[in-house]
Amino acid sequence: MADASISARALVTLLGDWRDGGTGPSGPAYAALADRVRLLVLDGRVSVGTRLPAERELAERLGASRTTVAAAYRRLREQDLLRSIRGSGSVTRLPGAPAVLPAPPAAEHLDLSKAAPPALPWLADVARDAVEELPAQLAGSGFDPVGLPELRLAIAERYTARGLPTAPEQVMVTIGAQHAIGLLSKVLVGRGDRAVIEAPTYPHAYEALRAAGARLVPVPVAPHDAGGLDVDDEVGALVRAFGHANPSTAYLMPDFQNPTGRSLDEDGRERVLDAAARQGAVIVADETTAELDLDREAAFRPFAAYGPVGSAVLVGSLGKTAWGGIRVGWIRAEPALIRRLVAIRAPGDLGTPILEQLIATRLVRGMDEILAFRRAELRQGRDLLEARLAEAFPGWHVPHVDGGIATWIGLGAPVSSQLALAARAQGLLIAAGPRFGIDGAFERYLRLPICLTPDTIDEAVQALSRAWLALPGTAAPEAGLLAEVV
Repeated sequence: MADASISARALVTLLGDWRDGGTGPSGPAYAALADRVRLLVLDGRVSVGTRLPAERELAERLGASRTTVAAAYRRLREQDLLRSIRGSGSVTRLPGAPAVLPAPPAAEHLDLSKAAPPALPWLADVARDAVEELPAQLAGSGFDPVGLPELRLAIAERYTARGLPTAPEQVMVTIGAQHAIGLLSKVLVGRGDRAVIEAPTYPHAYEALRAAGARLVPVPVAPHDAGGLDVDDEVGALVRAFGHANPSTAYLMPDFQNPTGRSLDEDGRERVLDAAARQGAVIVADETTAELDLDREAAFRPFAAYGPVGSAVLVGSLGKTAWGGIRVGWIRAEPALIRRLVAIRAPGDLGTPILEQLIATRLVRGMDEILAFRRAELRQGRDLLEARLAEAFPGWHVPHVDGGIATWIGLGAPVSSQLALAARAQGLLIAAGPRFGIDGAFERYLRLPICLTPDTIDEAVQALSRAWLALPGTAAPEAGLLAEVV
C-alpha cells in the first residue's frame, strides 16, 4: 500500500506549465508530462511511495486526454519511476532502490543540488583529538537528549560573544539543523495552526511544518540584488501576515536566506520580531549560514537580540561551516521551551551521539579559524561562478551575493524544471527553482551553490551550457564557451 497520496489538484499545481515551459513545442505531450512528473519525484517534491491520481481524474484536471495521461504513466513505469499495485493505483518509486529510500546519484553525475561545502581540511585531525577524550564519557549510558555540558557551554559562549547573552541552560544539542526544525515544529505547531514562511524558502523546513499539521502562510522574499521587490516590501508583508493570519510560529532565515541570499537589516529585524510578539507567535530563525559573511556592509547580532525575550528561537549547526557529515546542530531558546523539547524528543531519538559532540565542541571553540577559511573559499567560488555565468549566459540575472552558500539566478524564462532535466542528461544535478516553493512557482529561477572548487565550476557551467542548448527556443551561450564544450 502507498504511504501517501497526492490529489489531482495538488499535482497539477506542482506540474505548472508542463507542456512546453513557455518556450515552444518540445515533443509529444505524454513525454512532456512524464518528464515533469519524473523531476518532481527526483527532486523530492513528490515523495517516493506516493500514490498518483487516477488517470481519468488527472486528465480532467489537466484538460488533457486520458490517452495522454495513460501514456505518461506507462513511460514512467518503463523508467522504473512508477509501479502499479492492485488496490493502490500507481505509486512513485526510484529505480534501483527500495521504494521508501532515495537512490544515490550515479557516480558520473556532478551534484550541485546540495548547497554544502566539503569537509574542512583539518577535520580528521579534530576527530582524532576528540577520540582521545572519549574514554572519560564511557562510564555513562551514552544517551544524551540535551547535549554535553561542555558543548552547550561552548555554544552559549559563542552567542554571548556575538552579542546575545546566553547560558548553557538555553541550549539544546540536536542531530543537525533539520532535526532541530522538526522538533520545534512539533512543539510550536498544533494541527491547523498557521505558520508564516518565506517564499521561496528551504524546502525541508516547510515540509517539517506541514508534517506537524501547519497551514502555511507564504510571504514573498526580496531576491538579492534583483530589483523589483525590496527588503522593506518584504518586512511590511511579514508584519501584515502576522497581523492577519495570527500564526503560532514562523520560519525565517534573516541572514543570507536560502535560496535568495538576502539579509534583513536591523530595523527589519526589530519590526518583524515586534509584530510576532504582539500576536504571541514564536519565530524560528535559521542561522545556519548567518556567520558566512563575505562582504556585507554591516555585522549583525543573532536574530533574537533584536526582539523581546522568547519571541525568537535560534537554530544553528556545523553543516554549512565544518561539514554536513558532522550531524550536530542546536537550538537556542528559553529554558522552559528547552524542557518541552527534551520531553518530546524521546519518541523520535534518544540523543545526539557522544563522539560527534566531542568533535563539535572542538569545532565550535575554533569557529573563528573555520570562518576565516570558509569565507576565503566562498569568496573565490562566488566570484568565479559569477564570472563564468556572465560569460556563458549574458541573458541571465546573476546577483552578487554578499554571503551565504548559494545564489538565486534569474533565467529570464520559465524553464527551470526543463533545464534541470536537461542538465541530468549532461551529468549535472541541479535544484530547480520550484523546489523552493510550495505551489510550483519560481520556474524562472535556479539555485546554484557558490561553495565549489574552480574545476567544479568550470565543469558545471559547461554542462549547463549543453543543457541550455537542448531546450527549445533558448539563446545559445557565448561562442567561446561553446567551442570548449564541443
